[in-house]
Amino acid sequence: MQSLAERLRHLLTFTYGQKLFLLATLPLILSVGVIAAVVEVQSQRLSEREIRMLEGELVEAKRQELKNYLSIARTAFITVYGRAAPDDEQAKLEVTQILSAMLYGQDGYFFVYDYDGNNLVAPRQTELIGRNWIGLEDRNGTPIVDELIRIARDGGGYHTFDWPRPSTGEIGRMVVFVNGLQDWRWVIGTGIFIDDAVDAVATAKSEVSARIRRTSLYILLIATGALVLVFATGVGLNIRERRLADAKLKELTERIIDTQEEERGRVARELHDSISQMLVGVRYVLELAKRRVATGDDRAAESLDKGISGLGGAIQEVRRISRDLRPGVLDDLGLGPALQALTDEFSTRTGIETDFETVVFRGRLDREARIALYRIAQEALTNIERHSGATHVHVHLRGTRNGANLHISDNGCGMDWPMPPRRAKSGLGLRNMQERIEQLDGTLTIESSDKGTTIRAVVPLTHMLPPDSRNKDET
Repeated sequence: MQSLAERLRHLLTFTYGQKLFLLATLPLILSVGVIAAVVEVQSQRLSEREIRMLEGELVEAKRQELKNYLSIARTAFITVYGRAAPDDEQAKLEVTQILSAMLYGQDGYFFVYDYDGNNLVAPRQTELIGRNWIGLEDRNGTPIVDELIRIARDGGGYHTFDWPRPSTGEIGRMVVFVNGLQDWRWVIGTGIFIDDAVDAVATAKSEVSARIRRTSLYILLIATGALVLVFATGVGLNIRERRLADAKLKELTERIIDTQEEERGRVARELHDSISQMLVGVRYVLELAKRRVATGDDRAAESLDKGISGLGGAIQEVRRISRDLRPGVLDDLGLGPALQALTDEFSTRTGIETDFETVVFRGRLDREARIALYRIAQEALTNIERHSGATHVHVHLRGTRNGANLHISDNGCGMDWPMPPRRAKSGLGLRNMQERIEQLDGTLTIESSDKGTTIRAVVPLTHMLPPDSRNKDET
């Protein structure tokens, strides 16, 4: 027994070299493990947020496309409908003929049901015509015709369900937009399959998962190489090496932030493709104009004007998305002009009166501070537009003895404090603003009442570049 205890003590007795190795490797292993976990968690959260945004934007683009299609259809038959009586069967027949001829894409068409559930128009699925479909549900039990009638009676809207593709017969996810012709008790609508949007989201999720796995693998390879190097050379961990490790960790964190900004720039370029959905509507209008020109219809010029207007809207949407994700004026001219452009666009788009004031700084803000303050202003204006009901907004940017000060106030309805549980997710924007300012060691204060909300963001003087580093343009 004595001998066994001595052997255990001998095995647990480490030499100086072993102690030095453990002292060097254990903190490294722990730190790399923590970094890998933090990177994976943060990357996962960011990816989920971006994927949710991508999914919402893709579906919204589809919905807008449907709305444009139905608007075009109403333009085609509104004259006949407007001068017809509720019991004018000849006018009803003419409208059904117009809608039956309006086909688009591989599976696109317009359908009509009366309020009793009878199908009147379905040019790509003629087996539906003349039959009553009250009580029809999809494979998930979602009511279809009954819900379409209810939506049309309430003034129109969207509905999503599973439906067979006319071209292949395969079941796909479909979103439709319907309106009601109340005088005739008709439901008129059109739908589009969103399988491509679902596939795009699934692809994005797969790419993000692969990117996270690669990052974890890289961290593991770096850690393994570092352990081999420490074991081979026997280099002790000293104060200088600790400082170097801290510097590398800080550099890694900054690199992650830079990568996120670069990723946003890439997403901005990719989102341009979503504008193609709007251009489909323009193409349909131009094709309609072409047919009208061929038939000598005087409304051809009207269709061309709508096509040009739709194309202009698509161009403006591309510019707006790109500017929101990564405004070029922020890098080219500085924070002041970027905020001026942001407030001008906000006022034009929302109709909310917006004032912007700035005072020239004696020193210029560094890149991180400019981006943070711009994003905070962008998030604040988004919240004002969505939730406040304000009619006036004031944005003030100035330099003080404490650093850069961004002041945003409105005359809206204010916010509830503490925030109720049902609005827990809506606080994400405020949380992002707080995190951005904390990364700069700044302060963010929010004051809210029933007379309005005030947000103050202060960036410390450590983020003001010295005079010899300033450019000619100061903001």
